[in-house]
Amino acid sequence: MTTRPSPFGHPFLLGFDEIEQALDRVAKGGNDGYPPYNIERVPRSGDEPERLRITLAVAGFTQDQLDVMLEENQLVVRGRQVDDKARQFLHRGIAARQFQRSFLLADGMEVVGADLANGLLSIDLTRPEPERIIRKIAIVSRDL
Repeated sequence: MTTRPSPFGHPFLLGFDEIEQALDRVAKGGNDGYPPYNIERVPRSGDEPERLRITLAVAGFTQDQLDVMLEENQLVVRGRQVDDKARQFLHRGIAARQFQRSFLLADGMEVVGADLANGLLSIDLTRPEPERIIRKIAIVSRDL
């Protein structure tokens, strides 16, 4: 078995070890595709900055069956349903199921809020624009 060299092993890419580890986590996290989701860019309006909106199709889940958590730099959405044993189904096409969907967030991303409407869970994210820093580095002469 051969291993491919890391693209982050280039001598000009210093300090990107954490990004490489994050990409490895994402590659190993095998989601089964449920629930389906969209990610869209919401343009700035008025005083509101540009946002990203993640929308998950969570039909059948109530607000108390859903959790949205920020765990370090991962946004984790969990859904838990339990079978209602008192109900007797003649046909069962909508299964009560659990899910966990994770999104890896870049440094500086902030979760603005989440709302549930019409079976869609929307989570808004923003990244404050960093100020540009230009700094001159002094060169010290060490000649004797």
